[in-house]
Amino acid sequence: MPTLTDISTLIVNTPGTCGSRPRIADTRITVQYIINEIKSGMTPEEIIEDKPYLTIAGIYTVLAYYYANKESLDIEPTRYQEECQRLEAEYKTNYSDHC
Repeated sequence: MPTLTDISTLIVNTPGTCGSRPRIADTRITVQYIINEIKSGMTPEEIIEDKPYLTIAGIYTVLAYYYANKESLDIEPTRYQEECQRLEAEYKTNYSDHC
């Protein structure tokens, strides 16, 4: 009899890895990355063609995770962009202070 996989183990969130963003277990592929690929028109099968170490179960688990947490995940790209802008401004300030 085949072993059943608990799908709750397919998405992990590890402090210090991938900015602590949810990702596919045993990879550095974030939920947001997969969602961005899907939103750009890629199919789960095309994603796997590009990244053959992923599984169809992992991709569909990402989709389920996304739709279960859509509200909070949809604001993540905005937060990320704001953090990048803040760090860039901080770097420019610190760099110009030392030149």
